[in-house]
Amino acid sequence: MTTFSKTWWGKRFIETLEDFTESNRLGRGRSYVRNGKIQEYKITNNKISAKVRGSINPYFGVHKEPLYKTTIEIKQISAPDWSKAIAYLGSKASLISKLLMNEVPDNIEEAFTDLNLHLLPHNQEDFKTTCSCADWENPCKHIAGVYYLVAAELDQNPFLLFELRGISRSELQQELAKSPLGKALSSALEAEETPIEPVTSYYTQPEKVPLSEPSSLKDFWLSEKRLPQTIEAISTTNIPAIVVKKGGDFPPFWQKDASFLEVMEELYQRVRAKT
Repeated sequence: MTTFSKTWWGKRFIETLEDFTESNRLGRGRSYVRNGKIQEYKITNNKISAKVRGSINPYFGVHKEPLYKTTIEIKQISAPDWSKAIAYLGSKASLISKLLMNEVPDNIEEAFTDLNLHLLPHNQEDFKTTCSCADWENPCKHIAGVYYLVAAELDQNPFLLFELRGISRSELQQELAKSPLGKALSSALEAEETPIEPVTSYYTQPEKVPLSEPSSLKDFWLSEKRLPQTIEAISTTNIPAIVVKKGGDFPPFWQKDASFLEVMEELYQRVRAKT
């Protein structure tokens, strides 16, 4: 599966397919893509048309390689639901900014889920498929092959998700640009870029500024503001016995119940009394 879908939306597309398609048919479908048996592949709106080369099987009387016509139609989101979705997407800066810059947000499916909608096909009812082969099972191996080709196409162009659901990329971006956030983002995107000017150095060069000469030597030395006549001395804050007090009342080496600071304070008083 990873060969045909490297992105999360491509994988989700195939996961939906695997929910309702028999595994052997999926395997044959993958081989059809690898062997280049899908021809004239075309996507128009929500309809995928392809011609798939079949297999020669003399046992069933097939002596010449057949060419089967295959179509896949994906259920479109209605116009009212698209209006609701665009209004919601246009109100979220994290969503609209990426969509206007040709990126599909990772949480786009969560945004549609909040509206009880699905951008990616959700189940078999979202697909309508036909094939001119004689296989009664639907989807047949030819349709499965086209499914995988669509998943690979989605990896290259995630906005194909929107087109398959009923709205083109240009129409989506035009509608999003009409919202207040869209107008602000569009004007910023359309703003002219500042041209890059070459410089001779990576560092800002100092500029020469003309120095105004003082009117007299007195103005030069005394400046415009008078210096304070008195200067207050900065008082130093001393903490007595700071080395002793750094360890607190019970430093690691002190094993007694009495406070170490109280004991030391009493000791200093005794020493002071004897001197």
